[in-house]
Amino acid sequence: MARHLRHLFDLDGQVALVTGGSRGLGLQLAEALGEAGARVVLTSRKASDLEQAASHLKDRGIDAHWFAADASDAAAVQGVVDATMARAGRIDVLVNNAGATWGAPAEDHPLDAWDKVMHLNARSLFVFSQSVGRASMIPRKSGRIVNVASVAGLGGNPPEMTTIAYNTSKGAAVNFTRALAAEWGRYGITVNALAPGFFPSRMTQGLLDTWGADKVARATPLQRLGDDEDLKGAVVLLASAAGKHISGQVLAIDGGASCVVGA
Repeated sequence: MARHLRHLFDLDGQVALVTGGSRGLGLQLAEALGEAGARVVLTSRKASDLEQAASHLKDRGIDAHWFAADASDAAAVQGVVDATMARAGRIDVLVNNAGATWGAPAEDHPLDAWDKVMHLNARSLFVFSQSVGRASMIPRKSGRIVNVASVAGLGGNPPEMTTIAYNTSKGAAVNFTRALAAEWGRYGITVNALAPGFFPSRMTQGLLDTWGADKVARATPLQRLGDDEDLKGAVVLLASAAGKHISGQVLAIDGGASCVVGA
């Protein structure tokens, strides 16, 4: 018998691990999953940020815990997964959101900065997915992985946007999503990606200050930037039974900017 629509989006009893979940888009995603009923585990590098984020979620009636770790460190990642399994016994949803950026012309881009961006934005997706897959999703033949890519991974840069490492890493996130979805479908695991456009955040603040937030907003068909709600419905769709037949897909959430010719 088909379930009622509201039950398809219900995450009650499930456990969601959100990387980079202490602020910005990661916290919005964690909030959405918690509001849908999931127990939420946050991880990022700074304990003070995580403590504040968990307190924010708890004030909204969400069961939230945290573990501080560097997502680019494989041993630290394994420690987070082990600790989550010890506390919750399962991981139903993994949101790979941890990320970084670096601005420099390609000819002058420092190699260590390139490696930092690629380790956090691309390598950490693999390490977290592999660890969670082994620990919980593959044995249980069930799971939802949601990678946070970017519209920057769907094409090249405007000439004035010197973020080649970031764009490259987000392109890797897009194809990682497709490749893992194809490989792990036999385990009942869906793998999808969100590709946000411009949302006000610490990561985008420099570009928005340089270009002007109003100018960026006017360049989108909807004439606006993303806000504190715009990722919520999408992540719950991809994390819940409502999205059980969606896998290997990349959903741009950008006010329509990526559909504009020449954008």
